[in-house]
Amino acid sequence: MHTVVVGTSGVTASDVLAVARAGARIELSGEAVAALAAAREIVDALAAEPDPVYGVSTGFGALATRHISPELRAQLQRNIVRSHAAGMGPRVEREVVRALMFLRLKTVCSGHTGVRPEVAQTMADILNAGITPVVHEYGSLGCSGDLAPLSHCALTLMGEGDAEGPDGVVRPAGELLAAHGITPVELREKEGLALLNGTDGMLGMLVMALADLDTLYKSADVTAALSMEALLGTDKVLAPELHAIRPHPGQAASAANMLAVLKGSGLIGHHQDDAPRVQDAYSVRCAPQVAGAGRDTLAHARTVAERELAAAVDNPVVLPGGRVESNGNFHGAPVAYVLDFLAIAAADLGSIAERRTDRLLDKNRSHGLPPFLADDAGVDSGLMIAQYTQAALVSEMKRLAVPASADSIPSSAMQEDHVSMGWSAARKLRTAVDNLTRIVAIELYAATRAIELREGLVPAPASRAVIEAARAAGVQGPGPDRFLAPDLAAADAFVRAGGVVEAVEGVTGPLA
Repeated sequence: MHTVVVGTSGVTASDVLAVARAGARIELSGEAVAALAAAREIVDALAAEPDPVYGVSTGFGALATRHISPELRAQLQRNIVRSHAAGMGPRVEREVVRALMFLRLKTVCSGHTGVRPEVAQTMADILNAGITPVVHEYGSLGCSGDLAPLSHCALTLMGEGDAEGPDGVVRPAGELLAAHGITPVELREKEGLALLNGTDGMLGMLVMALADLDTLYKSADVTAALSMEALLGTDKVLAPELHAIRPHPGQAASAANMLAVLKGSGLIGHHQDDAPRVQDAYSVRCAPQVAGAGRDTLAHARTVAERELAAAVDNPVVLPGGRVESNGNFHGAPVAYVLDFLAIAAADLGSIAERRTDRLLDKNRSHGLPPFLADDAGVDSGLMIAQYTQAALVSEMKRLAVPASADSIPSSAMQEDHVSMGWSAARKLRTAVDNLTRIVAIELYAATRAIELREGLVPAPASRAVIEAARAAGVQGPGPDRFLAPDLAAADAFVRAGGVVEAVEGVTGPLA
């Protein structure tokens, strides 16, 4: 099994994906253990001093003015975890919780949090055992970190609350830890606070969304090309010299992908023989501009994610030289903004894909295709309602594009009077990514059927490869009406698994 070694300088996106989705094992580097021990010495020294230090010998948030006596500090750390584990609603996905815990461990290992090495090792042991704390949908405002979600994880570390075992069964966390030989942690000064104060949930969901959207944007370039081909459009608008004079890198990449898919097509430009068109519709002609803008948004979001993956987010933090300082680095605004940006871009990509699907189904705009791509229009309804489903998904995408980060609800008796709502932005982006996958799948379903209905015209080799791979995956071709939901589910699974990109790259080589 793949092993991820956590040091003091952060982790990579591929590390997060390996732990969250592939169950990779985790090891702490010797450098990280040494940094943990050194920072802990500083915290212990401060704890022994008479002057109060926030998070070490004081209460938290609006209660930070109270100095806590030494005999109550262990109770203070337990209490912050128990009281902050106040989430409600459905459980969030296992991969999100694993990413959340792993990213908190990443910050702990930076040596800036003052947590003991044995606490970090226990976090790694729980992840390695396949134990997943029960974390709920609601509870984070994205400021002072993802407090409630992280608290539910810290509760498991203490052997309290509920968690899911590697067998998928939810049991008391203490039982699961005992079954795997893991000793619950007795928290000391600052440790409870350090386990809660991070943007790890929203960052983990950002990293996974970026990976999913990278594949989806390539898939959308392919389905746009298939739709252009099915509509007998012209690929002249994809010429590199046209995109060079408006030098957005994402636009050039999308145009290059579409051009690669269409190479050798016998359908492209065929309309010029008998029914000349000066220009294709915007949804066809401007596909690289829209998808390209989304790609550039992905690039910006990836930069933010990389910076966060290298960051140590906690409050207070242990600085070189032994200073312990309060700060505002836990504020989720940088992550929240890009999560919202991605939802906006995804909504627009879904919207333009639906417009191409609608054009394929409309006999007045499809340039010779049967109404709704039906076998016997009137007797058969074809893909009429598949487009309704796609339209419903697009409508929801537009609602999900409303930014969460533009909102703020004060909390903690107005001490935390401006919050990021980044967790909410991340949760709705996950839904948006799921919906976009379905939207692209429906365009794929319609475009491949339309190409096969163009009898006597030969599609591009890459297009044929996609059609053959889709059919092999259970995505049915033209014919009389049948129960459509299983076909659409098969198309969704094909897109979700990266089948579209894999089929094309087998012909064209790697897409941009």
